[in-house]
Amino acid sequence: MIRIENLSIGYLQKDHAKTVASGFTATLNGGELTCLIGANGVGKSTLLRTLSAFQPKLGGNIYVNDKELSQYSDKELARVIGVVLTKRPHIANMTVTEMVGLGRSPYTGFWGTLSNEDMVIVNEAISLVGINDLAPRMIQTLSDGEKQKVMIAKALAQQTPVIYLDEPTAFLDFPSKVEMMQLLLRLSRETGKTIFLSTHDLELALQIADKLWLMDKTEGLTVGTPRELADSGHLSRYIERKKGIRFDRDNLVIHIVKD
Repeated sequence: MIRIENLSIGYLQKDHAKTVASGFTATLNGGELTCLIGANGVGKSTLLRTLSAFQPKLGGNIYVNDKELSQYSDKELARVIGVVLTKRPHIANMTVTEMVGLGRSPYTGFWGTLSNEDMVIVNEAISLVGINDLAPRMIQTLSDGEKQKVMIAKALAQQTPVIYLDEPTAFLDFPSKVEMMQLLLRLSRETGKTIFLSTHDLELALQIADKLWLMDKTEGLTVGTPRELADSGHLSRYIERKKGIRFDRDNLVIHIVKD
């Protein structure tokens, strides 16, 4: 579904481009949950924004269904890629159903009127995420975890084959983090979508993700299953870069070393 080749990412400034990372080559497959991990400041958010076409790439290629990302119009792209950001919606006087209905905007035209068919898709998205009981509630009355589920349902209503999420488990308590990751894994299986997310919840990613993209300033981008990256030593080098942390590569478990 997604293929990147020799990708360079960064920022265009007045008189030059500031490169954050370069030389990335990898693929994202349908029906898989892939987690993007790496230290703070390594460029995870920059990569996610570049893949989402929120900012231009500095070099290389990004292919979506064998078509270069830059060749898509905004309208076409809205039917291919859905994005769920970390920031929660600060919207009042809108029900959950109405918010999820906004996911149909690439198909509804200027007035945004939902047809019966659109409403069927909206209700299916709400059911897939398991928030039927929240449907009549106002957005401002929801918890952070509930709001995040609503935004995922909105992305599902958009009916894109690809969904990117920026730290979907941020600000959630641990049981809610687990529930969110399990939900995303289930959705990748049930819908066949390509689901790609950035996360700092490494222990959850090790247990749930089909693939990991590990970003490192020295080694660039390394891709593989959690087991493959453990066996290659990449996870040990990443996790044990700070004293007092040990990675059990056999069991994919992180231990805190006590003095």
